[in-house]
Amino acid sequence: MFAIIGPTASGKTDLGIQLGKRLKMAILSLDSMAVYREVDILSAKPTLEEREGVPHFGIDLVYPDTPFDVIQFFQVVEQVIEEWEDRFIIVGGSSFYLKALISGISPFPKIEPEIAYEARRRSGKKGWKELAKIDPLFCQRITPTDRYRIARGWEIYLATGLAPTDYFRQNPPRSPFPYQFPIYEIRVDRARLREQIWKRTTQMFQKGLVDEVAYLEWKYRNRQLPALKGIGAREVLDYFNGKFELDKCREQVALHTAQLAKRQIIFNRTQFPDRIEEPLPKLFYTILNRERIKKD
Repeated sequence: MFAIIGPTASGKTDLGIQLGKRLKMAILSLDSMAVYREVDILSAKPTLEEREGVPHFGIDLVYPDTPFDVIQFFQVVEQVIEEWEDRFIIVGGSSFYLKALISGISPFPKIEPEIAYEARRRSGKKGWKELAKIDPLFCQRITPTDRYRIARGWEIYLATGLAPTDYFRQNPPRSPFPYQFPIYEIRVDRARLREQIWKRTTQMFQKGLVDEVAYLEWKYRNRQLPALKGIGAREVLDYFNGKFELDKCREQVALHTAQLAKRQIIFNRTQFPDRIEEPLPKLFYTILNRERIKKD
C-alpha cells in the first residue's frame, strides 16, 4: 500500500489509475467531495470509463444531503483492507483524511437518534457556553459558531456521561494500519499548475458545471449542503445571484482553486516530511520500480 498526494489538478487521478492497472491494485479515493453521488463535475471524480476497470473505493457513497465525516471514511478503509488487504493505492487531495489515517482517530460511541437530535438542538452559541462549563478545554479548541463540533461534543457527553476531553483521554486514537507506508507527492511548478487549473476549470464549465449546481440546488432546496460550499459551487451560486457574469465566474473558480492548491502544498510539506516528491512522469516510474522491487 502507498499514497499519492499533490495539489488539485496535478494529475493524481490519472497517475493512480495507470499504476492501479500496472500493479493490479485497487484505489481508495482521498477526496471529501467524491463521496457524494450526483456531484460529478464539482468533484472531478473519474467516470466509470476513465477508471478503466480499476476498482475504486470512497466514491459515490452517500447523497449530498447525507452527512459524511472521517469516522465513516475509516469504515470505508476497513472495507478496502478486508477485500484487498494491503493491495491498494490511496489517491487524492483531501490530505486531512490521510493525516487522520496515519495518526488515527478515537472510536466514537454509538449515538442513538434521540441523542443526535438533542445534540443538534444544542449546537448553537448557547450550547457552546453550556458545554464550556462541562469541558472548558474542549471548547477552547472550537469556536462558538462551529455547530458540527459543538454537536459532536454534546453527542459524546449525552451518550457516555463523560466530558469530551475525558472520553478522548480514555479512548486514544487508533489507526487501521499497524505499519508505515510510503507517501508520494506530484511536484509541479507554479506556472504549470496554474495552466492545468485553468484548463480543468474550462473543461468543468464545458461539461456542465453550471447545470450540475442548478440541479443540486433545485433538488435539495438547500444551499448549505457541503457539496455546495466547495469551490465551483460557491462561485456559480454567486453567478445565479447576479454577482458577476459567467466569464468572471470562471475566473473566480480558477483563482480560488489556485489558492486551494497553494494551501494543499503547504499542508503536505508540513504534515508529511518524509514524502517522496517528484514531477510527472518521473514519479510514475519511481513508484513502479519501487513497488516491483518490493514484490520481487
